[in-house]
Amino acid sequence: MPFSLWLSLAAVCAMGAMSPGPSLALVLRHTLGGGRAPGVVAGLSHALGVGFYALLTVWGLGALIVRQPALFQVITWGGAAYLAWLGIRALRAGRAGALAAGAAPTTRRQAAREGVLVALGNPKLILFFIALLSQFVTPDMSLAAKAVIVLTAMIIDGGWYALVALGLSHSRVLPWLQARSHWINRLTGLLLLGLALRVVSGPLLA
Repeated sequence: MPFSLWLSLAAVCAMGAMSPGPSLALVLRHTLGGGRAPGVVAGLSHALGVGFYALLTVWGLGALIVRQPALFQVITWGGAAYLAWLGIRALRAGRAGALAAGAAPTTRRQAAREGVLVALGNPKLILFFIALLSQFVTPDMSLAAKAVIVLTAMIIDGGWYALVALGLSHSRVLPWLQARSHWINRLTGLLLLGLALRVVSGPLLA
């Protein structure tokens, strides 16, 4: 995979990881309730679920491109619509409710379990991956390239939430995020809408 294309993939994965939602709320809750270690564990466990969905998506999309190119195109356009919907929701969300998560007692074991379950139990996650990875998967893609896609998604997701947990261990960070959460939502919404337009205009690999 060319480095410039990988940068596009990494940017989109980062955008997806950073968007407010149940995953962020999970990491916030375990960090505020148990401290730095449970928060980091929750983030890394969530990345395992993300990697599982990314792996399934890459394998499935590769086969679909070869067998049903018309259906693959429909899925791509449906993915663009889904990304646009996420962007509009983010723009209309205002201050992120996830940033107001309350503290509750938690352990590392609970954090690990819930991190995986939140990822695997979120049907929107696989829809996001279908919309995203459809722009990077080709019929002749090598196993190594597919592994790069999956590992990129996992490392960025786990790395971001680990940084969130580490940052929130400092008491001054959460109020700062709460005060600026509407700007986080607006930036995320604009980026998602821009990605949707890029998907409609043509594949990134074209």
